[in-house]
Amino acid sequence: QVQLVESGGGLVQPGGSLRLSCAASGFTFSSYVMSWYRQTPGQERELVASITPIGRNTGYADSKKDGFTISRDVTKNTLYLQMNSLKPEDTAVYYCNARDRVNEYWGQGTQVTVSS
Repeated sequence: QVQLVESGGGLVQPGGSLRLSCAASGFTFSSYVMSWYRQTPGQERELVASITPIGRNTGYADSKKDGFTISRDVTKNTLYLQMNSLKPEDTAVYYCNARDRVNEYWGQGTQVTVSS
C-alpha cells in the first residue's frame, strides 16, 4: 500500500536548522510531483515547496524562498526539506504530499517547533 513517512522534525532554537525526510513506498515515486505543506492549529494547510517528478524544477511559497530547499533522491524514494534560519513562525506540523493527474497521497506529518 501507499506510504509516506515523514521524519526529522523536532525542537530547534531560532536560527537553527532541520532536515525533514519523507520516505515513499507503494507508488512510482519518480512519476509524482512531491511537495511539503505545513499546518498550524486553526489554520489551513499551506504549501511550502514543490519539486517536479525528476527534480529538475522546484517552486517555493513566496515566504519560503530563502532558507528552505526541497530535493528528492529517486534512488532512495525519498523527499527532503532542508530548513535553515528557522523562525518561531515556522513552527507547524509538516506534511509530505505526492500527486499526479489522478492520485494524491499524504503523510502523517512531523512536528517542527522553533523556540528558545
